[in-house]
Amino acid sequence: MKLPSLITCRIGVIGLGYVGLPLAVELSKSKECLLTKIKLERRVIGFDINKERINELLNGYDLTKEFSSEELKKADFLEFTHSEERLTNIDVFIVTVPTPIDISKQPDFEPLKNASRLVARVISRRNSEVLPIIIFESTVYPGATEEICVKIIEEETGLKYRQDFGCGYSPERINPGDKQHTLTSIKKVTSGSDLNVAQWVDKFYGSIIIPGTYLAKSIKVAEAAKVIENTQRDLNIALINELSIIFKIMNIDTLDVLSAARTKWNFLDFKPGLVGGHCIGVDPYYLTYKAQQLGYYPEVVLAGRRINDNMPKWIAEQLILSMAKKEMIIGGQEVLILGLAFKANCPDIRNTRIIDLIKNLRSYGLLTTVVDPYVNINDAEMKYQLQILNKIPKDHKYGSIIAAVDHKEFSSITYEEWLNISRKDTIYIDVKGILPRELNPIRI
Repeated sequence: MKLPSLITCRIGVIGLGYVGLPLAVELSKSKECLLTKIKLERRVIGFDINKERINELLNGYDLTKEFSSEELKKADFLEFTHSEERLTNIDVFIVTVPTPIDISKQPDFEPLKNASRLVARVISRRNSEVLPIIIFESTVYPGATEEICVKIIEEETGLKYRQDFGCGYSPERINPGDKQHTLTSIKKVTSGSDLNVAQWVDKFYGSIIIPGTYLAKSIKVAEAAKVIENTQRDLNIALINELSIIFKIMNIDTLDVLSAARTKWNFLDFKPGLVGGHCIGVDPYYLTYKAQQLGYYPEVVLAGRRINDNMPKWIAEQLILSMAKKEMIIGGQEVLILGLAFKANCPDIRNTRIIDLIKNLRSYGLLTTVVDPYVNINDAEMKYQLQILNKIPKDHKYGSIIAAVDHKEFSSITYEEWLNISRKDTIYIDVKGILPRELNPIRI
């Protein structure tokens, strides 16, 4: 069977979240191929099982706020659908579904397995001389693409891997809310099931990625590269978080220490804080899961995870200790929490550790008010049964304020504006280093 045409191939993107939607939009643009200088004429179908998500996109609304209505309208060769029948004649499938962890912090492969079954059903109905290529972008442990996804496709279709269909793995590097490091501006790691497929996948992404691509030796190497990118960040943040705890005991401001330390040219500039999101707080567990299956117990990686997972509890304890020192009545005390998203200037609340902070605070009988200008109120209610506000109440004063996320709206609040929502004895917890020093905040 022949490989798909790089110029006119029909593409199906499975999953239209923070990763899939940017891919679908970019691949559907009518523009010049970066490698051949030939005009690309690709038809793209963006598929998602969430009918509400599809209807929103059809109406020009992107809940993730990655694209405006005008930008979506410019995607002339992109069709949104929740019907798998529309995928029947697709040549290239790109799977970008979530790979979360469960309550026991074990990998949850159900979304990936369901996507693989979907692809299997579709390619079983294909009638084409073109070899179907299935590319996975979801973060997994090294070996999972072929051990789980390929196995499902073979079992469901009766087709033979590397003969009747090819596979690729190209890990996503999307940074939600980041308008500078976008899809086409980040170098892309690629891989494939054999040399021909690998080279095709590399050229496929090379046609739109401005900095170019890196063709990994194998799918397993590409998977490993992805999972250690975020594991490394997780460990670096864990180190700074532990140092922050130590410096707090020593009565030293951690951010002052970091300001001094970063004057050295090779100092790694990480800050303490809450580690959430769909990558950094999740990916290490995929690696440790597979390592433990193979008989090795990872000590450093899991130690870093324990430190980062414990930070919400530690922050809550700092507030309680400060309240106790001021002889404040703890039960019924009102706490204003600024931010719910896992990072600044985006609405993404997946795996946000602020939920753990809220639970810890409420366990002491504290009353919490959560404000986030980016997060959809209904989304917070649906995912976490949490009622939030999009604006800080101007007619209320709080006994405690926690600046948990450095949204630009919070970073720009003036000293006088902070005082307007504070009491004389208000305790401030500054997780992100955005509060004025005159407030004498507890800086994490």
